Amino acid sequence: MKIFTIASRELRSMFLSPLAWSILAVVQLITAYMFLVQLDFYATLQPRLAAVSGAPGITLIVVGGLLDFSAVLLLLVVPILTMRMIADERRSQTLSLLMSAPLSMTEIVLGKYLGILGFLGIMLVMLALMPLSLLVGGNLDTGMMASGFFGLGLLLAAFAAVGLFMSSLTVQPVIAAISTLGILLLLWIIDWAGSGTQGQATGNTLSYLSLLQHYKPMLRGAFNSSDVIYYLLFIFSFVVLTIRRLDAYRLQH
Repeated sequence: MKIFTIASRELRSMFLSPLAWSILAVVQLITAYMFLVQLDFYATLQPRLAAVSGAPGITLIVVGGLLDFSAVLLLLVVPILTMRMIADERRSQTLSLLMSAPLSMTEIVLGKYLGILGFLGIMLVMLALMPLSLLVGGNLDTGMMASGFFGLGLLLAAFAAVGLFMSSLTVQPVIAAISTLGILLLLWIIDWAGSGTQGQATGNTLSYLSLLQHYKPMLRGAFNSSDVIYYLLFIFSFVVLTIRRLDAYRLQH
């Protein structure tokens, strides 16, 4: 299928760049350090937790803390990964060659999007290996952990959709990265404004728009279909916007 051909090409081109390898190494190093910090924190608290009925377990403290930190870290990383996807091709004029191929704009955009999702999926698997190692010496709430990683996957897919769209708006990758980071940060903290508003309807609306508010319940194992629908609609909207933007670019050229 043409979409998967473009996706595999995109994924291969990312791994041919030292940037992708550097990002994988740095993210793995930082998250591994955070994982060890969370383990040490849990070991310190364990004697007191044992005496408390219904106390949080290792899954919530160690895995939940790791995923919470990873979301913030990857919010900073994803704009760097997506900034070149379309902007660089527009600048080097290779996008025009791709558009001249017998491919629809939907196939081109979805192919590129699946390519970056493939890279983020590899990053997610590498991250999951750390908490899974705890199964060797103890028990984990696998349901809670699966919910957390599923939520992080949806969050990364949302980050990538925004990054892909912003990359289609400019020929400068740096501008695409900065604008992507700005939008993601705004959507991350937008509920802060909602908590300070007088009108409850306004506050609820801003809270609903927050990427963070739909991610937090999944970290606690509270799987809600409305959170999944939010992320799917969010991703769909930005992918469609990217297709429309490139359709306009094709008509201009």
